[in-house]
Amino acid sequence: MSTTTSREPPPPAQVQPPSSPDLANLLTVVVGVVSVAGLYLAREVLIPITLAILLSFVLAPVVALLRRVGLPRVPAVLLSVVLALGVILLIGSVIGVQIAGLARDAPRYQSAIQQKVETAQGAAFGRINELSRRLNNEARPAASPDGPAESGPARADAAAGAEAGRATAPVLGGDGTRPVPVEIRQGESSMLELVRKFVSPVIGPLETTFIVFIVAVFVLLQQADLRDRLIRLFGSSDLHRTTEALDETGRRLSKYFLAQLMLNSAFGVIVTIGLFAIGVPSPIVWGILAALFRFVPYVGSVLAAVFPLVLAAGTEPGWTMVLWTAALFMLAEPIMGQIIEPMVYGHSTGLSPISVIVAAIFWTWLWGPIGLILATPLTLCLVVLGRHVERLEFLDVMLGDRPALTPMENFYQRLLAGDTDEMLSQAEALLQERSLSSYYDDVALPGLRLAANDVERGVLPPDRLERLKNAVSGLVNDLSEVADVNPPEKGAKPDDATGPAERAPPPRPVPAVPLPPRTERAGAWTSERPVLCLAGKGPLDEAASAMLAQLLEKHGIGARVVPHEASSREQVGRMEVEGVAMVCISYLDISGSPAHLRYLLRRLRQRLPEAPLLVGLWPEGAEVLTDEAKAKAVGADHFTASLHDAVTRCMEVAAAGEVARAPRPAPVLPG
Repeated sequence: MSTTTSREPPPPAQVQPPSSPDLANLLTVVVGVVSVAGLYLAREVLIPITLAILLSFVLAPVVALLRRVGLPRVPAVLLSVVLALGVILLIGSVIGVQIAGLARDAPRYQSAIQQKVETAQGAAFGRINELSRRLNNEARPAASPDGPAESGPARADAAAGAEAGRATAPVLGGDGTRPVPVEIRQGESSMLELVRKFVSPVIGPLETTFIVFIVAVFVLLQQADLRDRLIRLFGSSDLHRTTEALDETGRRLSKYFLAQLMLNSAFGVIVTIGLFAIGVPSPIVWGILAALFRFVPYVGSVLAAVFPLVLAAGTEPGWTMVLWTAALFMLAEPIMGQIIEPMVYGHSTGLSPISVIVAAIFWTWLWGPIGLILATPLTLCLVVLGRHVERLEFLDVMLGDRPALTPMENFYQRLLAGDTDEMLSQAEALLQERSLSSYYDDVALPGLRLAANDVERGVLPPDRLERLKNAVSGLVNDLSEVADVNPPEKGAKPDDATGPAERAPPPRPVPAVPLPPRTERAGAWTSERPVLCLAGKGPLDEAASAMLAQLLEKHGIGARVVPHEASSREQVGRMEVEGVAMVCISYLDISGSPAHLRYLLRRLRQRLPEAPLLVGLWPEGAEVLTDEAKAKAVGADHFTASLHDAVTRCMEVAAAGEVARAPRPAPVLPG
């Protein structure tokens, strides 16, 4: 009698519910929404305060200069504010006088512009009008058989005459009398009404200016106290770091704002002189507006050129003045933006182009035209805060011009996307400032370690892993013609207003220590006596071995890549070892002193008793490298933490003649 045992069904797989948003993230969103709403609702108060803070950044170097001259702090602050107020009043008075002169000649400019517009319309649409007239002539009705029909213009003239007759006929009332015309006259305006009519438009700007200068005075006077309060608010636990961040932020922002003000003022002076030479009326007004509009990113100079072009069109009957005015702006802006600005504060303000456009739209929506002018300075302040305050780092990521991913993260991301062309383009860009071994050590190997970690976590399927291997192999082949030498040194790129924009690690020079000279023995390490580059146990260790073999060949040492399976217990006896001068084992992921490495070295020692054994533990700082006792117990002759060090060590061993050595006993393994 047979009995069957029924196997219990496996328990159903537990599916984890989607994770709910973290309370901290929700709180951040709420705070952001409330902050934007507060900025919009309190704009009448916040705009003067913001202008005052930015003005204090501009005046801070002036106050420091006056303090160095010997003035106390209060007189220095008051004098700098009075100077700024005097400059603003002078500019305002000049603008008022120039605008008054333009208002007197406005009818003449209007008639000239209208004549030019009509001329342009006639030249552009002449053919269309002619075609329209022809079509109208063809569509007229034929003559009536009873008699000649009146033409369309004749009927129109008759109707117009009848209408004129009705209009000129006197309008009589019911009793035959003509109505008496009534004229409504406004009473004489009182002095109070006249004052209100002319003073009311000026009160608002005067109030804003008064608030701005009063707040700027107190900000400059209480600069140290405000700094201490910000330190207490953002980082009292790390006073050194917070103080350095605030000092650097204030110094860089002051330098940027002052440089931007000086450059825009210089642009306005150039426009003023150019328009005066061309003959455009009121050139000082347009120069001042050009300097102000240039605070608006990308489109400021275009907006500033509109008014002078229109006025030039109304001043001269021809088009010569218009063409000269357009040429002035088309030459002045590229020279200022592409040549002078990079010489003053670097090639970038620290903001990404898309963030500048979005910030201009956002601040204009919040604060109107003032927000458009302040968009770039305010966004720059947010980026600086994001670079120094950890909780605000997302602002730097979203708005800054620094790469969002590090080069090694970008390398791995391109691997995952299968975009080998973009990966090669990134490699060529980085190789402009570093050597090939530095690129492998600082970018490629860390990127491969990220992939090895994902393999260990089980998030990379086998097919994706195979594509990664093929992509890395293709990259190594594409870089086969690149020499492993330092590129020529270039002039140091000046920092921008907010700090360096690169997130890449500094390139390692090649060689970090001088490579030993080539000797006859080292020259014998060719393809007939190669270095055996053995891959470790990891799935991507063979890619690291391929990189090491390529670097060795570039330095005149023959190398051959061997997969890890060739060193297994079953295959090690059949591994081709004839003429092998040295063995280099590559590991991307290793922890402590793994037993499989000791057994691997033992098998290689038995198979190649005279060859030196080098183990490359590419995760720098591995425990085996830092623990000398464990390093000796493993049984290798050399340990390195970078490909450059491995190449250097191989050349040193070749130069020292360590290829011919006495056999050593195998290490004693525990158990």
